[in-house]
Amino acid sequence: MDKEVLKKLLAEPGKKHKVSGFSTDYTAGMNKKEAKKELEDNTLKLRELQNVLYAHDRYAVLLIFQAMDAAGKDGTIKHVMSGVNPQGCQVFSFKQPSDEELDHDYLWRIYKSLPERGRIGIFNRSHYEDVLIAKVHPNIVLGTKLPHVKKLKDINGKFWEKRYRQINNFEEHLVENGTIVIKFFLNLSKDEQEKRFLARLEDDSKNWKFSASDLKERPYWDDYMKAYSDMLTNTSTKYAPWYVIPADNKWFMRYAVGQIICDRIAELDLHYPTLSQAAKEEIKKAKEELSSKMKNEDKKQKDEEAVRK
Repeated sequence: MDKEVLKKLLAEPGKKHKVSGFSTDYTAGMNKKEAKKELEDNTLKLRELQNVLYAHDRYAVLLIFQAMDAAGKDGTIKHVMSGVNPQGCQVFSFKQPSDEELDHDYLWRIYKSLPERGRIGIFNRSHYEDVLIAKVHPNIVLGTKLPHVKKLKDINGKFWEKRYRQINNFEEHLVENGTIVIKFFLNLSKDEQEKRFLARLEDDSKNWKFSASDLKERPYWDDYMKAYSDMLTNTSTKYAPWYVIPADNKWFMRYAVGQIICDRIAELDLHYPTLSQAAKEEIKKAKEELSSKMKNEDKKQKDEEAVRK
């Protein structure tokens, strides 16, 4: 991906951001055919990068997807990761916390789902729900059993500042210990969301995707955009920056996400393990033994055929 294109998608760390400052339909001058071809190429590239990542066994990669409903998180994950070996990848979707999860801090369930070295982990929604939907609907925070939060007035600016700090510290800890954190906000326009909701209602095969709760959140659109803006401003860091991906055109969104993932993994010093001299000698010996065995079996087969004739 061209560096200038990348700059347009990056929520530059240390700056104040507004979602309205990012385009929802930017395509970098590409057309659908070009983007689909690039996505196919990146799918093959990501397959090889994953193989080396797994063999190198020093890094893990964590992909975080956040977006409004109908932005295309599921489809993007499906298309971008279509060439990846399932054994080297894991996907978690974080929804309303269970009773067990509410008996722990909000990052507990995130820790449990982190990818181990050599694997790619995907979060379809994440700990950022705790500064997004929880910020739009602060009553959610009251139900998390925090000892110093007993009324809505306790959920003030300082509360959110602490939560942003906690998330930044958590992600910095991950990066310093070998987990590469790549965060995507799929930036969908309100008009495009409405079109996609209507498409789900009109297509029987997509009805299952629709939920009445989706419509209930639309009146809070401006509140969500403010929460996302605050998220970008406070948690886009040098070690774990946010990429704001235009989501009105699915074909560009999928290409951009795939390209960024490939670029970020390719930056790592990955390589297949170097064998010791002793291991090389073992392999040489094994090859000679197998080659000798195959020759003997081939000779035996030919002798048996000659007897039958």
